Amino acid sequence: MGDEFKVFGMTIPRFAKVNGAVLIAWGVFSYFVQSANPPSITALIPAIMGLPMLVLGVLSERDGKNRHHYMHGSMVLALVMALGGARIFADFSEMSILAKISHLLLLQVGISFTIVGIGSFRHARIQRESSGV
Repeated sequence: MGDEFKVFGMTIPRFAKVNGAVLIAWGVFSYFVQSANPPSITALIPAIMGLPMLVLGVLSERDGKNRHHYMHGSMVLALVMALGGARIFADFSEMSILAKISHLLLLQVGISFTIVGIGSFRHARIQRESSGV
């Protein structure tokens, strides 16, 4: 195995930054295009969830010593995203199209980051065990 776990050619911190940026962009976009007057602040929920994911990705790239702490925090956040996005299955018919996309995006990012994170943690454990540390 290589030294660092990668998915789609990206390190896990980079993957966190990309996912965070996508959520922020979608949250801001959906806030400004919604038809409610005044705009509902809840449209920013993806951005509110994406900001800490982006920050944790940046911090983990800059502080390699504490990377595992930042990535564990990202995993908790991803789980919260997946649980929040799963709400779509309860209220699907009552949601606007923007809300449906927001929930699906949170669900997708939460599940994919959780799966990738588990793979990364397994890779790190295998690396540790093979080096005898």
